[in-house]
Amino acid sequence: MTILDQTAARPLRGGQLAKSRNGSVERAQGRIGLVFVSLYTLLLVVFGVLPSLYAIYLAFTKRGAFAGFDNFIRVFKDYRFLPAVEHVGLFLVVWLVSLVVLVVLLALIVHSIGVRWLSTSMRFLYYIPGALAGASSVMLWLFVLDPTVSPVAFVLHGLGLNSLVGAVQADRLPFVLAVIAFWTGAGGWIVVMYGALNNISKDLIEAARVDGAGPIRTAWSIQIPLMRKWIAYMVILSFAGGTQLFVEPRVLSQASRGVVSQDYSLNQLAFLYAFKQSDFNGSAAISLVLLIVSLGLSIFFVFKGGLFERV
Repeated sequence: MTILDQTAARPLRGGQLAKSRNGSVERAQGRIGLVFVSLYTLLLVVFGVLPSLYAIYLAFTKRGAFAGFDNFIRVFKDYRFLPAVEHVGLFLVVWLVSLVVLVVLLALIVHSIGVRWLSTSMRFLYYIPGALAGASSVMLWLFVLDPTVSPVAFVLHGLGLNSLVGAVQADRLPFVLAVIAFWTGAGGWIVVMYGALNNISKDLIEAARVDGAGPIRTAWSIQIPLMRKWIAYMVILSFAGGTQLFVEPRVLSQASRGVVSQDYSLNQLAFLYAFKQSDFNGSAAISLVLLIVSLGLSIFFVFKGGLFERV
């Protein structure tokens, strides 16, 4: 081989060496990725997949024998089932509509604040309620809703509410639960939406201003449409959490001495089936109905919101 040939061959060997090193790095990164997801996958299988499979087994069996849809039919015929569905449905409508409208509006307001320390402080204040557990939030709201000890008693008296029992009557309860849920979870979503707004190109916003678009027109025509995926993501997770309504009405039921029924929500009804009536098959049937409805509507929101679309 001549010197010229050897010189021409060197870049080839260098390229092969670089390719080999890149392949080694990719394999190492792949192994590290598997290590990171392995624990989550294990927990998902143990506490998610296996319990779901067991619930499916219980829902279609009775005393170990295949029962078809008998458990579902028995649950559907229960006089408590339809009211529980109505309660959860009304709560979801009130909560999700208020969540989408107010979270997006507050995120836009915070994002429009030019003073950095003020914007940061507001985001922090919004996020604080989310640090409280669900039961703690309900306990706090028990004092807020009781006119005898509430710091906003004058507002409650102005609304004609003179006792905690009056504040948690059945016709007001969906709105009360929506307020508690919003107070607890909205702050985190405001932070998420704020991050989504930061991802919008400043050049695009500036071009809209040059064209004469004001803040409202810019928000409606540019910012909100570009936030569609994040709004869909918020609706999916909030809907899934809302269908699991349990802690809030249960604590209110104990505090109001039965004014709020123990079977107010579907999760409460499933709890009663399992631990009061020892009917784990019926409880599993209710859980499976919740899973199917939540999964179906979540898929609808995923495609409607274009969650996996690439720009």
